[in-house]
Amino acid sequence: MRKLLVAALCVAVTATGCGASVEPATDAKSAAVTLTNCGRKVTFDKVPERVVTNDVGITELMFALGLEDRMAGFAMPDDKGDLTGVPWKDGYDRVKWLSKDQLTKENVLDARADLVFAGWNYGFREDSGFTPDALKKLGIPSYVLTESCHNGRTETSRGIMPPLDALYADLTNLGKLFGVEKRAAALIADFKKQVAEVRAQAPEAADRPKVFLYDSGQDQPFTSGRYAAPEQIISEAGGTNVMHDVQDSWTTVGWESVVQRDPDVIVICDYGDVSAEQKKKFLLSYAPLRNVSAVKHKRIFVLDYVDLVESPRNPSAVARLGTYLRTVTEER
Repeated sequence: MRKLLVAALCVAVTATGCGASVEPATDAKSAAVTLTNCGRKVTFDKVPERVVTNDVGITELMFALGLEDRMAGFAMPDDKGDLTGVPWKDGYDRVKWLSKDQLTKENVLDARADLVFAGWNYGFREDSGFTPDALKKLGIPSYVLTESCHNGRTETSRGIMPPLDALYADLTNLGKLFGVEKRAAALIADFKKQVAEVRAQAPEAADRPKVFLYDSGQDQPFTSGRYAAPEQIISEAGGTNVMHDVQDSWTTVGWESVVQRDPDVIVICDYGDVSAEQKKKFLLSYAPLRNVSAVKHKRIFVLDYVDLVESPRNPSAVARLGTYLRTVTEER
């Protein structure tokens, strides 16, 4: 995933990187700002000056908007991957790495944070009590990643809008909150242009390859439903997510449903202790999958974790997957 094309990403961040000029961020004493976040109106009394973020995609949303000077730190695992070609990679050197695990009340307080930007299962979690409501009691406001918003179908189901719309919604909100609306609008316009260019090359609906996103799991696979970023990355790239009917973001399904839907391509999410190569070997050797088209023809494509969660790398992932899916379409 992290093998990004510098030129493509420079196009994507004309408002923020590659030598572009940007408007200054809003003064911290500006008037209150009201945003809609996860379907609720949220008012921020001032522009945050010490934001802490959880996870790579969320952190890079701040970096892509040039907001490093508004950050007090970030939390994410050891492996951020290869940052070569990422226009906002300097942000990692400029902002403190608070934790190689997840945010906690303790490291948020230690950082003197005045905003926590995280998501459900991307930092916020009921089991440990690290929630927006708990932070509010400490006097610390929160902003919830839109991809992760609970949708009310179950206590844990997430996602309230198409994934790329969630990306654009967060960029728009952050632009308004920090007074960098022009910067956010330019970024969104460039992302939409990139995605539209790939969409224009996609095959007709009847010829689209069926795609299964494999995150992890051997007894049961963890995958993407309708509201996680892979859904729209796959569709805009010219494929069809075989789990489109699952009204959740990241979730567990059964192998029998994968076999029944017979994907033409499997996309591996590369992260964690199990390498992409180990995941590929498992998929190719797992007996129940032996008659699945993607396995029979060894059509397995790898994208990185940060490509596949809401992040400013999503448009580049669409482009790279689109190139691969067009090759598959031509071969079939």
